[in-house]
Amino acid sequence: MQSDKLIQTLLEHTRQIINQAEKLKNCDLNALTWRENETSWNILECLEHLNLYGDYYLPQIENEIKKSTTKTDDEFKSRILGSYFAKSMLPKAKLNKMKTFKDKNPLNVKLDKSVIDRFINQQIKLLDLLNQSRNVSLNKVKIKISISNFIKLKLGDTFQFFINHIIRHFHQIDQIKVAMKNN
Repeated sequence: MQSDKLIQTLLEHTRQIINQAEKLKNCDLNALTWRENETSWNILECLEHLNLYGDYYLPQIENEIKKSTTKTDDEFKSRILGSYFAKSMLPKAKLNKMKTFKDKNPLNVKLDKSVIDRFINQQIKLLDLLNQSRNVSLNKVKIKISISNFIKLKLGDTFQFFINHIIRHFHQIDQIKVAMKNN
């Protein structure tokens, strides 16, 4: 895939995500904290989970872009592992449950609407990083994944994984809204 096309697609996804998050500001706290059962996340918990991942990935991506001396490449070639991680995050018709690491699980944490603002600010930072990435190699810049310091993904794969993870949880938020209406 052309590097520029990939970045453009990821920028569009991120802008759509910001628009969806902005709409959540109009919901009252009861709707944002409603949960289907005691083990399911509410909307704010989904966003806080994403914020926790943003806290890990965004500074690391920023540092790797800043210290990179690589030049942009025309083509981005996803690696098998990176492609697998990115695709595994995409929502399916019936969302496949994944185990969340304890340090990224906000279940039953007292949250308020500031979680939404924090999330939107992270997405604005992501837009900036995507734009900065036009000047470096999406193939040669590498990012450590959150579950292992030994595994690094190409920057292009990391962006896809990170944004697909957000898309996945916005799909979950849509499902929460449907369940709430049906109760």
